[in-house]
Amino acid sequence: MKRRLLIWELGGFLWTGAAGTLLHFLYGWSGGSTWAAALSPVSESVWEHMKLLFVPLFLFTIVQLCLMGQTESNLLAVRGVSALTGLVLIPVLYYTYTGALGLHLLWADIAIFFLADLVLFWLDYRLLSRGRCFAGWQQLLGAAALWALAFCFVWCSFRPPALPLWQEPDTAVQVSGR
Repeated sequence: MKRRLLIWELGGFLWTGAAGTLLHFLYGWSGGSTWAAALSPVSESVWEHMKLLFVPLFLFTIVQLCLMGQTESNLLAVRGVSALTGLVLIPVLYYTYTGALGLHLLWADIAIFFLADLVLFWLDYRLLSRGRCFAGWQQLLGAAALWALAFCFVWCSFRPPALPLWQEPDTAVQVSGR
């Protein structure tokens, strides 16, 4: 059972990493279409780049629920927790390193994405294999969190708040590696 779960989690990590990387270019490839704006970054803001982690994860979760839902009855609650953890890591690590170094490094941004992906699926595996979060209210809360995040990512693509998380990084910060 744990081996099957490990394979699913490894597959999720690889899928999210690969699909997230391709999503980075989707908006440009589509010629700026509305449907692509809902799924992929439309700017260089940190929020928009958090979509690179969330959209593939959300799609993977749907597939995993359909194919594995009965054997992992705590999947929604655990996925909600691990998704929030991975998503929070992105701005925390980004703003920490750019604030500390005073510059922006493309390789560090890429490393942050893959680190958040790794932590997300590591936490997911740990919580699922330990049998945590089985209560019905926890499943409902996990599902609500995932759907609320999906809504927020789409909504904020078209109506971004005037806050730093939704704005492109300051052009005064040196960009290295681009």
